[in-house]
Amino acid sequence: MNFISVSLALIVVFIWGINFSVIKFGLEELPPILFSSLRFFIVAIPAVFFIPFPKTSVWNVLGVGVFLGVLKFSFLFIAMKSDASAGISSLLLQAQVIFTIIFSVIIFKEKVSIAQLIGMLIAFTGFGFFFFHVNSNITLLGLVLILSAAIFWSVSNVIMKQIKDVNLLHFMVWVSLIPPLPLFILSCFYESHEPLTLLLNSSVKTWASVAYTGYISTLVAFAIWGWLLKNYNSAVVTPFALVIPVVGIVSSNILLNEQLSYIETIGGVLILFGLSISVLGNKIYKLVLRRDKRRV
Repeated sequence: MNFISVSLALIVVFIWGINFSVIKFGLEELPPILFSSLRFFIVAIPAVFFIPFPKTSVWNVLGVGVFLGVLKFSFLFIAMKSDASAGISSLLLQAQVIFTIIFSVIIFKEKVSIAQLIGMLIAFTGFGFFFFHVNSNITLLGLVLILSAAIFWSVSNVIMKQIKDVNLLHFMVWVSLIPPLPLFILSCFYESHEPLTLLLNSSVKTWASVAYTGYISTLVAFAIWGWLLKNYNSAVVTPFALVIPVVGIVSSNILLNEQLSYIETIGGVLILFGLSISVLGNKIYKLVLRRDKRRV
């Protein structure tokens, strides 16, 4: 990757990392399901009237729309409302990497390497620290909700794994058309019978939060990420995502004054270390073998 491409990858990491703190700002005034509905609405409308339907099955769009848009973000936003801090959320959500590997083994019969197995065991050990240490940063309900969101995200990853040569920006715009209506209906039943009143009384900070999560975090970031995946091997691009929790934790400390306990820090380090081994272990092993062969 050249300097410009690396810079673009780091920009995406920054956008997605800080997104968790921005979501917290929006959830101060809006209930989570309504917030999620609005986020996808502004992405889809009016863009769907100008962007062609992606060259893939309608079922793929519906599947990702339901699992990623309706389920994953609803569970995440509900957890972040009062049961999980922004920094912890950005970290635990990366369990999707582990769940994606597991689902790929079950569905696509992919083989798990020794590095992936070791990495998953280390990461699971890290997650265990959060199960036995509940405090103001995360409740047991918040932990379950975020890990459920990670599972739903991994299901959408499996669906997208089958899609070939599709414009990711076009795909995400049409995916964003699926969640708004069901989420809005759920919000009316379970959150508020006067959602329009809530929206009209929302502050500029809340609308800025919605705009950031919709336009910047979804459209801009996914467009850049899609371009990177199209022009470079996924093994080169995806490791950058490991930095997202780091940005999430640092930004939440600066913007929200969130602090991690010692146990959470240990658990977080184990999770990031395990994920790094799962993603980069094989590549590092091959590099070491090549160097050894050259020496011989």
